[in-house]
Amino acid sequence: MFDQVQDFLDETEALAALIRPLDAQALALETRFKGWTIADIVGHLHFWNRAAILAATEPAGFRALFARAMQAIQGGQSLRGFEAQTLNETPGGLTGPALVAAWIADARALADHMGRADPKDRVPWAGPDMSVRSCITARQMETWAHGQAVFDRLGHTRAETDRIKNIVHLGVNTFAWSFQVRKAPPPGPMPFLALTAPSGALWTWGEAHADNRIDGPAVAFAQVVAQTRHVADTDLKLTGPVAEAWMANAQCFAGPPETPPEPGSRRPDPAPPRSVGDPA
Repeated sequence: MFDQVQDFLDETEALAALIRPLDAQALALETRFKGWTIADIVGHLHFWNRAAILAATEPAGFRALFARAMQAIQGGQSLRGFEAQTLNETPGGLTGPALVAAWIADARALADHMGRADPKDRVPWAGPDMSVRSCITARQMETWAHGQAVFDRLGHTRAETDRIKNIVHLGVNTFAWSFQVRKAPPPGPMPFLALTAPSGALWTWGEAHADNRIDGPAVAFAQVVAQTRHVADTDLKLTGPVAEAWMANAQCFAGPPETPPEPGSRRPDPAPPRSVGDPA
């Protein structure tokens, strides 16, 4: 099992530890991510984990599933609606704690399959084909990014680790994409990055520049490129117009251009009060 597979699995287990105890009522709580409920987020992650298994084991089946999704969207159905409809085709449907259990089980199955594959093998996806390593990194990023809304909604602070480096690296690799998806060329060379890891290590990317750089926490950079926070709500220091333009449009995921959240719109909710006897 190569590192990115273990990182995906650890990311999933960290989120599962928060979600697993929730009952159906708690799973129906709305988050600050587009009004999605916690169950919506679990269903979204589960759908695309299953799609990744299909891409790796039956590429033609993945392409057929993706074609169905695009046809549904072009017909006016939302992606989330298509995901829920497809999951409900499972005998008995998938809702509440049963959905959570299925998500965890299939995430582990995905990690097991990817861990036995050559990380350089190619698999189909929504955009161009990608390597197995890139595919599982994208699954970690989605789990971490959507998981942020769950941690926020439940008033919990996530214990970040240096596995965040995979997501930062994905953000670096999509510098040009963040502009191209908006049909614009990058306004200049990628800024120099000097980011502090959760462990305290200093991570750097690019060539050192005094007037074109981004400094600050690696987690904050990952939050901006994954659009879980507006850059104004982070401790990132931006130097130069290219750094400012990038962080205003950063998008480390595929699909059409997405508008980053407004300042202050994605933030933690207060932790709900605990009753006597509740676990700490």
